Amino acid sequence: MTHICNALIVSCIDFRFQKFIQKWLAKNFKNKTYDYVGFAGSTKDLKTILKQLDVSVRLHKIKQAVLIHHEDCGAYGKDSTPDRHAKDLLTAKKTVQKKYPQLRLALYYIHLDGKFEKVN
Repeated sequence: MTHICNALIVSCIDFRFQKFIQKWLAKNFKNKTYDYVGFAGSTKDLKTILKQLDVSVRLHKIKQAVLIHHEDCGAYGKDSTPDRHAKDLLTAKKTVQKKYPQLRLALYYIHLDGKFEKVN
């Protein structure tokens, strides 16, 4: 039996941002289904995240991936700057698009106050 869902959501495990992410998902994915991956640093370890994406594409036939990074990320340490997060998100996007050109991708950076900023 095939189980199909709309998207894969990838974010960091940091508890400080979970309420913001859940609120955002309730608003933006209302009546939709998604797989959720929480991993320290989000896509910082892209190899690990790609394995999860592969499973979600293969088993759940997702059409979209949402990649979320955040301000003051402990997994990045002193390298946790907006520019570094944007760079890593764009690298992830390029890598995912090469492997899965049919997937829509959305990239976000969350500030400590919970504000989501789209990364292009």
